[in-house]
Parts: sequence; C-alpha cells; structure tokens
Amino acid sequence: MAMSKITYREALTRALEEELRNDERVFVLGTDLHDPQGGSFKVETGLTHKFGKQRIFNTPISEIAIAGSALGAAMTGMRPIAEIMYMDFFGCAMDQIMNQIAKLRYMSGGQIEAPLVLITQQGTGRSSAAQHSQSLEAIFSHIPGLKVVMPATPHDAIGLLKTAVRDNDPVIFIEHKMLYNEKGEVPDEEFFVPFGKAAIRREGADVTVVATLKMVGRAMEAAAILEAEGIDVEVIDPRTIVPLDEESILRSVSKTHRLVVVHEAVKRCGWGGEICGLIMEKSFYDLDAPVVRVAGKNIPIPFSARLENEATPKVSDIVEAVRATVGGN
Repeated sequence: MAMSKITYREALTRALEEELRNDERVFVLGTDLHDPQGGSFKVETGLTHKFGKQRIFNTPISEIAIAGSALGAAMTGMRPIAEIMYMDFFGCAMDQIMNQIAKLRYMSGGQIEAPLVLITQQGTGRSSAAQHSQSLEAIFSHIPGLKVVMPATPHDAIGLLKTAVRDNDPVIFIEHKMLYNEKGEVPDEEFFVPFGKAAIRREGADVTVVATLKMVGRAMEAAAILEAEGIDVEVIDPRTIVPLDEESILRSVSKTHRLVVVHEAVKRCGWGGEICGLIMEKSFYDLDAPVVRVAGKNIPIPFSARLENEATPKVSDIVEAVRATVGGN
C-alpha cells in the first residue's frame, strides 16, 4: 500500500475534502473558515476555493447558533460538520449539545436522527490560559447519546473523521492544538478507522499505560526511557472514549497486571476514573499493584508557560508513575 507522510492538520483537511466530494449533503460551518484564513487552525485552508461558500459557511461568533444550525440541518437530511474553535466554548452551546443534539434520537423514538459532527480542539501548550486550554472530554463522555472521538495521529485524524461524518449519531471530535504540525504516515488510498477499537501503540509485558491525544506521544517517550531500565511498557490509545474498547484494555491488564492511566484533563472526575472503575469491576484480581492516574492538576490552566507546564502531565511524571507501580510489587 502506498503511503505518504503528512501533518495532522493536512490529514484533517484531506478527510474534510474527501467527505465533501463524497456526499453533497456534507457541509462545514464555523467562524473564519473562508480563505485565506481557513479556520482558526487553518484546517479548512483551500476548501472555500474548491467547494464554494454554499458548502463552507462562515458563521457569527455564536457557539449556540453554530450548534443549533448544525442540528437543524441534520434533522432535515444534511450531514453538517460544525467547528467550534475552542472546546472551552462548548459551554456557550451546552443546552443545544446536551439537551437537544444528544437526546433527539431517543426522544423521537428513533424517528429523527442527528448525523452531525462537532469538531473542536483542546489542551495546553500555547499559553492560552484558563479559558482556552481546558480538556473537557469527560463532560461529554458522561452524556448519553454522544460519541467522543480523540485522534492522536494523522492516520487516525483521517480515518476517524471520515467515520464520524458517515455516522448517524452526533459525534464530538476532539483535536489537540499541539498536534497540528505532527507528522505521520497515512495510506494514499481511502480508508476508515472504526469507532470503539483501540490502537496498541507499543506492546509490552510489565505495565499497561492508557493515554489519549498529546499524552500518547509522551507515554511513548516514557516507554522508551523505561525500556533502558528493563521495564517493558504497553501503550494503548483508546482513540474513542465513547464507545470505549474495554476488551483491549482488559486483555492488556490481564497480561501486564498493572495499569497507569494518563490524560491531560484534571484528575478529579477525569475519564481516567472510568478506566479505573472498569478494571476494579472486571479485572481486579488481575492486578498486582494499585491503578495509578497521571493527570493535570486540579487548578485552572495558568497563562505562564512555566506554570502551564507544571500543571500538565510530563514525560517524567509518567516515568515516575510506572516505576512506582512496578516497584510496588
């Protein structure tokens, strides 16, 4: 299979272009999408020129209007892709997302679907401070009716976004602002990545590390450091936290007997707690040591780059957590 090495940003642009060409019902809406801006993170660059302003819509800076317009279009047979530039701003559209988009199929008895994608980005790394840096995936994974997708590589950015656009349920598609320039290999031919199927980024025998988005790369760096110490780390990227590939995580823990969960979101009520609960309920007797969570500190994200770094999980934090759980046996 022919492969190309492209950035995460280029992968997202390719997926959007393929889906816009594939189905005339697909359109993109959000703020500053038209060329030359091409969106806040330049993912939509070139799409206005190729598809016109009838398929690439600029909207006012009103998140509730963006979400509501997407829902209305989806209800009438379209397949909208709505971009809300920062996940922090989902709060402005929470009624539309939580009470309307997520509930429509259920409350209509299955008569009405909401095949829409809400694209956003989250995370630290740009000193964007407390209102533009949060990782809020746990909130949306708690709402029945929504699927939550978190691609960590260019390959998954394409495959998961294309799957999301063709899904008949609403999808929260979460990117990370510090991944856009990361490069990776992707097939030149069309492909899809299924929801609910984790990726084993690295096989290992001593401890399982489950991580998402930017933390996948940091987990891989930690695994390389630990390998030199004779500790064999298995790294699992769930790719989607709703639906969650429980089987792959349980199988790994039954092999390694130890688990470390890593996420950038604050530790309190983060999605890592769900993984801990899963292991306690279904794999407790496989454990040789307590489950460990490595997560953001329970504080608003500081503006200072140095303080932001201290509030966010580092490679060294993952290394120390793995050493502790392995040494604790």
